[in-house]
Amino acid sequence: MALNHDRLDQHAEKPELHSSAPTSITEKSTPREHRTYRRIWNTSLRLLSYTPPRCRYDPSQPPRFSLSLNLLFGFASTFTVANLYYAHPILNKLAEDFHVTNERSSIIPTVSQAGYATGLFFLCPLGDLLPRRPFVILLVIVTALLWLGLCITESFEVFSALSYITCVTTVTPQLMLPLVGDLSPSNRRATALSIVVSGLLLGILIARLLSGVVTEYTSWRNIYWLALGLQGLIAILLWFFLPSYPSKNKFESGWRFLRSYAKLLWSILFILFEDPLLVQTCLIGFCASSTFTNYWTTLTFLLSGPPYHYNSLVIGLFALVGMGGLCLGPPYSRLVIDRFRSHFSVMIGLLVILAGLFIGTFLGNTTVAGPILEAFLLDFGLQSSQIANRAAIYARRPEARNRTNTAFMLSVFCGQIAGTSIGNAVYARRGWRGAGAVSLGFIGLAIVIWLMRAPNEERWVGWRGGWSIYKKKDALDESSVGSKEIETKGDV
Repeated sequence: MALNHDRLDQHAEKPELHSSAPTSITEKSTPREHRTYRRIWNTSLRLLSYTPPRCRYDPSQPPRFSLSLNLLFGFASTFTVANLYYAHPILNKLAEDFHVTNERSSIIPTVSQAGYATGLFFLCPLGDLLPRRPFVILLVIVTALLWLGLCITESFEVFSALSYITCVTTVTPQLMLPLVGDLSPSNRRATALSIVVSGLLLGILIARLLSGVVTEYTSWRNIYWLALGLQGLIAILLWFFLPSYPSKNKFESGWRFLRSYAKLLWSILFILFEDPLLVQTCLIGFCASSTFTNYWTTLTFLLSGPPYHYNSLVIGLFALVGMGGLCLGPPYSRLVIDRFRSHFSVMIGLLVILAGLFIGTFLGNTTVAGPILEAFLLDFGLQSSQIANRAAIYARRPEARNRTNTAFMLSVFCGQIAGTSIGNAVYARRGWRGAGAVSLGFIGLAIVIWLMRAPNEERWVGWRGGWSIYKKKDALDESSVGSKEIETKGDV
């Protein structure tokens, strides 16, 4: 058949010998171009699916979660989640460059958060079904390719649409965290998680700092070009060093995969209804995260107005204070969370947040020391409580860690939205202390929720099993708890 086609092409071209050159070149090169594109596509798929020998999974020798790999996860989390926040300090620059109003440019953070929420719900649960190494690397590559459009587009509508789509695929840190739970030993799990969680929270602060500083002296597009380079670097590093690890559930293709995927999403609700601990951690995460975004949103209004009148560069440098609190997370996790029950560590984090809120709320209008101490304590307390909560829920259902992480992160995400919207509204009417009072109310509610269940209580409310804060030395590996396959209705 190929020979017949070639003959037909030759006969068809003979009458065209005296026609213009571009026409004959196009006709001859089209099949060749198709073959070239197909070859590039197949090569790309082979590269994506290829696993270097040192990263291949061996059941007799499971991959060791080394410190260098842990730091790679933290680095990738930092500069992946930062994609959501580069635009926040430069909305006025975006409005000027795209010739739109400030009000219209303010939708960029909204569509970015909406995209992230979409990815959390629709992509993160796939970590329980798909091999995570190629899935994670593919998401990073897709994000980088789409990010190029953000760097060069001249249309605000295109920029908004790409902001949404890139943030859908910017959920790789939420796929890495359950993988940390799989790879790390139980007696080091909290420490390993703390490095990645620190990277997550650090990414929020670093994005604001870098974006503000770079845009102060150069074009705002340079921060997006820098982010593009970082995405490419992350993809390369993960391809060389991310270990392969089998999926917890059987992978199927075709229509069976779609059916399993639908059940996977539906099972998130059933997991919530079946696990009181997960519901408790989700509610606490909602309340604690609302205080974080409330503070960092209203802080700009406080410092830019009387009595401080700081410029945007100085306000951006406040992120350095928050970074100091985050740096305490890994040693604290090693000394406290890995040794004591997660329930106890969560309360310590909530009390630290409460102390920071009291100091900042009542001193913020008179001395800058109030907001500085609040930033340090708030970031440290939020980080420690989140690490303890994650360590607790990851130990419950090893085969559903991505789904439990999805449920937890959706609650945290909703808390961030609530903190931002309520904090802004209250600040406009009641000022700094009014917004601080809202955060105090949220953290007080979190403490009440914590008190409703004892560490060993299996029911929804109660104090059975005692209040011992120490982990049992002869206890089985926590990852074995709830390791049986999910066979209840709606589960995969």
